[in-house]
Amino acid sequence: MQRIPCVLMRGGTSKGPVFLDWDLPAVIAERDELLLNVMGSGHELEIDGIGGGSPQTSKVAIVSPSLHPDADVDYLFVQVMVSQRRVDSAPNCGNMLCAVGPFAIEQGLVKGTPGRTRVRIRNVNTGTFIHSEVCTPDGKVSYEGDTAIDGVPGTAAPVQLTFLDAAGSKTGKLLPTGNTQDVIDGIAVTCIDMAMPMVLIEASQLGKRGDESPAELDADKDFLRRLESLRLQAGLAMGLGDVSDKVIPKPVLVSPANAGGTLQVRYFMPHNCHRALAITGSIGLATACVIDGSIVAQMLGGISTPRLEAVRIEHPSGGIDVVLSYTGVNGETIQASVVRTARRLFSGFVYATDSQRLAG
Repeated sequence: MQRIPCVLMRGGTSKGPVFLDWDLPAVIAERDELLLNVMGSGHELEIDGIGGGSPQTSKVAIVSPSLHPDADVDYLFVQVMVSQRRVDSAPNCGNMLCAVGPFAIEQGLVKGTPGRTRVRIRNVNTGTFIHSEVCTPDGKVSYEGDTAIDGVPGTAAPVQLTFLDAAGSKTGKLLPTGNTQDVIDGIAVTCIDMAMPMVLIEASQLGKRGDESPAELDADKDFLRRLESLRLQAGLAMGLGDVSDKVIPKPVLVSPANAGGTLQVRYFMPHNCHRALAITGSIGLATACVIDGSIVAQMLGGISTPRLEAVRIEHPSGGIDVVLSYTGVNGETIQASVVRTARRLFSGFVYATDSQRLAG
């Protein structure tokens, strides 16, 4: 058995192991095979590994010191598929990102300062930069606090994430098709790439109210097939090529808010409905609210003057608040911040089968 140092952490509404880069194989194929092994991928319960049997709990963060002058640490996110023995390292994950700052401080990669510590993170998946503000009384990470986030029981210390350059994270363009709206199979959609490539669809266009439970949506196979067809065509239109074996772009149903928020969403990962909402998804959705001509802005009645600075997005477990700020001469650059929480769950070693079995 191989023994690998590991810290299991909750980040936002996700959970997974966090590794130091040098504790994993340098060869990508060998690293991916090891991750499939330790997570138990290929079984719906991931019974022979530490994965949780859900896309939200089958995630991996890999952290290392950064050589980039604008970052303290590099963060590589790996989505480990549950039932398929396959990984995807194309997108970022904002929930697991919440765990990176505390982990980096506790592992000695960043020195804690009394009060709060800023950890400058470069997401290797997308080449984008995020500032993480971590509570560090006496220079040490504190997980105790009174911040609550929907989808997680109890309260914890806040972790503020500010996405500095999220536009065009994978495609190089905020609007990869060059349009605020496109029509695919007779359905108006907005293709956006802000922290996460997504295709936004008004729920009513697919015969949905928008407030259905994730279980209800996951059980509608005809709906899922139609959604996947739209996603595949959107992937081609966005310049991502054949996305049949990729988790991007994410399809998202949008609808008017039900509980006093700005809008309501159902976010897919991409073949199952998220029980809450991805952080990266919330950044793109909030931005879509202030893009003139997007289906979201159109649904909200057009662009407000002055532009929105706070967006509340309702999801199946409650809601998430995103703060928007505008920089540049004419406020053309949009930055978004969210407050989440994280917690260290255990640290020690995870065990994988021997290299001969891994190779076989």
